[in-house]
Amino acid sequence: MRLNADFSQPVIVIPSADAWVRSPESGVDRLMLDRVGNEVARATSIVRYAAGSRFARHVHDKGEEFLVLDGVFSDESGDYPQGFYVRNPPGSGHAPHSDEGCRILVKLRQFEAGDSRQCAVDTVNTDDWRPLSNGNGAILPLHEFGSESVCMLQLSGGESLPLSAYAGGLELFVLDGTLRAGQSVLPAECWLRLPAGSNATVVALRDARLWAKTGHLPRAPAVPG
Repeated sequence: MRLNADFSQPVIVIPSADAWVRSPESGVDRLMLDRVGNEVARATSIVRYAAGSRFARHVHDKGEEFLVLDGVFSDESGDYPQGFYVRNPPGSGHAPHSDEGCRILVKLRQFEAGDSRQCAVDTVNTDDWRPLSNGNGAILPLHEFGSESVCMLQLSGGESLPLSAYAGGLELFVLDGTLRAGQSVLPAECWLRLPAGSNATVVALRDARLWAKTGHLPRAPAVPG
């Protein structure tokens, strides 16, 4: 399966209710954003756990990272409520479940070689936000390794992202607020991927909170690995 697999092209996904597909486990559904591969895949998805659902124990041989969008996600390591950003490095495994139900933004098989950091960051209860270098908004760093950088961003209405600072391409998920990217308007829950060298203008039409990742995009269509 190949979905939005040409990483030299910009992509915008505005989720719809009919885009959800069932996973192999009962009560766990997925809304696919990009994917290269079948059940084992390099993938970016929103995953929805119904209350009381669980996924069989499995190993992430090339790593997993996720952000809890709502509800509480749980595994053997603990309970992660809304706002937690978690990284499980290559070779780690778990048996995830959710007692009350949850949704997560999850990326699979996208760790850089040598990145073995495991972490869980509470992005809600933190004082680590700091101003962006250009003075437009604030940033909460989450992870850095090699060329890869993951963070949360806050922009006030009218503020723009300096894409020159993201020369390696940029991936965004709109948590709150509204963005304009080029001629497209992106409300909350939208996902945007801009390739390296993009000259699109990204502006907050109203106060926005974003998850962002840069420096990780391949410069050619991805192949399963």
